[in-house]
Amino acid sequence: MLRGDPSQPNADALLTLPGGDLIPPHAHTSAERMVLLSGELEVRYKGHATVTLRAGDYAYGPPGLPHLGRCVSPTPCTLFIAFERAVDVLPADDLS
Repeated sequence: MLRGDPSQPNADALLTLPGGDLIPPHAHTSAERMVLLSGELEVRYKGHATVTLRAGDYAYGPPGLPHLGRCVSPTPCTLFIAFERAVDVLPADDLS
């Protein structure tokens, strides 16, 4: 956590994934505002095409929409994430 308490609204976090690592399908009660700081990250939201983020790219994740990610670069992916509500991770199986 960079700022705030993850059990409270308005927490900011850094997430670092090794190259090739997968973020399994999941959702959040909160919206997410994200900036990829390093690496190359593929992100797919349910009902949407896969998007590739590169360092400096901004992305918005709507609340409750299942998604997944994969660090496709050989180097780690570091993602800044600002949550509007308390941080939670809800399982999601199907992204079709």
